[in-house]
Amino acid sequence: MKTFTATPADIEKKWILIDAEGVVLGRLASIVAMRLRGKHKPSFTPHMDMGDNVIIINADKVQMTGAKRDDKRYYWHTGYPGGIKFRTARQVLEGAHPERVVMKAVERMLPGGKLSRQQMTNLRIYAGAAHPHEAQQPEVLDVKPLNKKNTRSA
Repeated sequence: MKTFTATPADIEKKWILIDAEGVVLGRLASIVAMRLRGKHKPSFTPHMDMGDNVIIINADKVQMTGAKRDDKRYYWHTGYPGGIKFRTARQVLEGAHPERVVMKAVERMLPGGKLSRQQMTNLRIYAGAAHPHEAQQPEVLDVKPLNKKNTRSA
């Protein structure tokens, strides 16, 4: 018996829609990262982009457990001496681009490298409930009932 290795002809990509309203951030990111890599498929091949295209809506309504909304910090450096800066998760979620919190969480769940950067292009995140991908007929994946810990009433 030989080991199966997928070729580009074997790859079948689907479109998946996930509503992030009321879902805990880390659990959502874990599920999305698994879908982007394609690890949920029996034909998973580590060196191929096997994953599905994922659309996340209501990213501004994502939940965090504990005091992470105020304590979690996103750092960057300006390039100048003493130029380290940060924003808390609350500041990012209440700012102009709240979808960046979900984007960073998913990005950090993937291994680093060229393939992960390519897989991140299959992720679309929207702060509101509207998205321009109705033509792709995305399949709805409800992550709330998968585990009772996936939701949190704020």
